[in-house]
Amino acid sequence: MVDLFVEHVLVKNNKDQDELDTEREIAVRLQNRILMLFFASAACQSCQQFAPTLTDFFKRLTDEFYVDRAAQLVLLYISLDQSQEQQESFLKELPKKCLFLAYEDPYRRELEAMFNVEELPTVVVLRPDGSVLIPNAVEEILCLGPDCYRNWQEAAEIIDRSFMISEDLEGRSMCSWSDPVRRLKYKVEDEKKKETKKKSRGWGGGGGEEAW
Repeated sequence: MVDLFVEHVLVKNNKDQDELDTEREIAVRLQNRILMLFFASAACQSCQQFAPTLTDFFKRLTDEFYVDRAAQLVLLYISLDQSQEQQESFLKELPKKCLFLAYEDPYRRELEAMFNVEELPTVVVLRPDGSVLIPNAVEEILCLGPDCYRNWQEAAEIIDRSFMISEDLEGRSMCSWSDPVRRLKYKVEDEKKKETKKKSRGWGGGGGEEAW
């Protein structure tokens, strides 16, 4: 995944807008992490409505107020704004820990084409190796909230058993969906092996996965 950005500058969404402009800095920030590419525009009403949800989602996974240890997750805003002023305005709605590409960087549009972005907002979720885990996770984030991360973590084969959301300390289940359904959705388990498991547990009929 680092290869996607080694020749580009990533900017932090903090007060000073510090830049990550060396391969080492970018590698330290991105390696062994799930990356969310957030394609949006300030002129898009749906993007404006989704931004607070995404901000809350990201904070609940990375802010020490909510978690004992931050998730291995990076949020990168890919602006499709029509002006730098629009981009700066929209960045104020996003977490301070997120990254973005400078408005003058044409790579924003290259990424839009690379990941076939056809609607806004779009959240492309990438595995640490740069492969696409989810083409657009907006609906999943809206429906599942921070529980998405556990699904992504297992599907991306990132192991971090120490990660816990504070709600889990109150006895909430670590899994919001069954492991077999999650693994089928992200195609990380051999289908034949999965069918064997399901039959042995009496899950053979039903067609419950047709909803996907």
